[in-house]
Amino acid sequence: MAKQSLVWNQQFRFMLLNLLSFTIIFTLFGIIIFSQVRSTLFEKTDRELLSFREMVEDGIGKPEDGGRPPMRDEPDGNRPNPRIIEIRWSGEGRILNPEQLGTQLSDSVFTSYKPNFSKLDIISDITVSGDYDFRSVLFQEGADSTRGHYTQLLINTDAEQTILENFGKLLVLCSTIFIVLSFTASYLLSKRMMKPIIRSWKRQTEFVENASHELRTPLTVIQNKLELLLRSPKQTIADKFEPIALSLSETRRLSKLTADLLTLARADSSETQLEKKQISLDDFIRSVSIPYSEIAESQDKIFRLELVGDPKIQADEVRLHQLLVILLDNSLKYTSEGDLIEVRMKEVGQTVTLEVVDTGIGIHPENVKRVFNRFFREDEARSRETGGSGMGLAIAEWIVHAHGGSIQALVNQEDGTTIAITLPKN
Repeated sequence: MAKQSLVWNQQFRFMLLNLLSFTIIFTLFGIIIFSQVRSTLFEKTDRELLSFREMVEDGIGKPEDGGRPPMRDEPDGNRPNPRIIEIRWSGEGRILNPEQLGTQLSDSVFTSYKPNFSKLDIISDITVSGDYDFRSVLFQEGADSTRGHYTQLLINTDAEQTILENFGKLLVLCSTIFIVLSFTASYLLSKRMMKPIIRSWKRQTEFVENASHELRTPLTVIQNKLELLLRSPKQTIADKFEPIALSLSETRRLSKLTADLLTLARADSSETQLEKKQISLDDFIRSVSIPYSEIAESQDKIFRLELVGDPKIQADEVRLHQLLVILLDNSLKYTSEGDLIEVRMKEVGQTVTLEVVDTGIGIHPENVKRVFNRFFREDEARSRETGGSGMGLAIAEWIVHAHGGSIQALVNQEDGTTIAITLPKN
């Protein structure tokens, strides 16, 4: 129950983190898009306002009465935008050109409107009579500056504002939908993110449970034998040779088991770094196989090497030696008199294939994929007799994968097992 609660809490944190990330991304994306659309919509109107202002300033002060002559064409031949409204203001906020504006605009639309004379030479948005939107620029005319007169240019932007308002609503709606969808995506992603954590946790729990079980057995044997020795303090070593020998055997087994556990623990934490160098596989395999060939001969087993070529690979010599020892040791453990143990090697393109074949008791087909699991033993009783802990092939798999290769177990057509390894040359 506590484990489930811990897993759910962690998954909930991941979900909130993902949801927050999606929300921030969608919000920033919406703000950027809205700003770009707004800038694009008003870019032309602003440009026209500034162009019209230049034309106004070019015509100021030419007539003797200080008025402005009619607008002339721009140098490129384009005429001013007819949407632009020009209002001339006195310093007291009175419209000086009502005839030019027309009765409808001066008497109805701009009746209650007063410009903000503190914001000069700035293009801004204004709303007139609560219904009409304009882009406006207010400036003081050069010839009129002594009289405190101002000119305001306005261009109606009701259409642009309507587009922006509708676009903003659409953007909010889409962002809301995306955020709702991101909630589902966050849940699925958090669930997926938890899978390797749960798998690692489960693997660690199994590792600790299996390690505890494996360590308990030799420790119990040693404890029992030592207690037996304490009950007979006057007897000689020769009299207690069997319990002493068994205790030493279990001690050696415990030492090897501890070393294997430490190797796998370091492999899981990526603490073990390979020290690669160029190795000639032919000579290397022959030197490692010599003692096992002698053991096989003493046990009336056939040991054979079939090495084709002399490939050279970049590998960690210590780990490669450990790999061959594990495979050859297993072959010796699970074969009987007259059985064959054969080491084959050949080059295949840019890879080297190494096979350790035996005609021993073999593996059941349904267990082929499980032999590389930690602490897996097909026959518990037989493994106990041979001293197997079920970690050898797990260590072998790690060594091969650390070298960028692959390993698999194959059931021979007749009897026995083949462990096939593929390693890259470089």
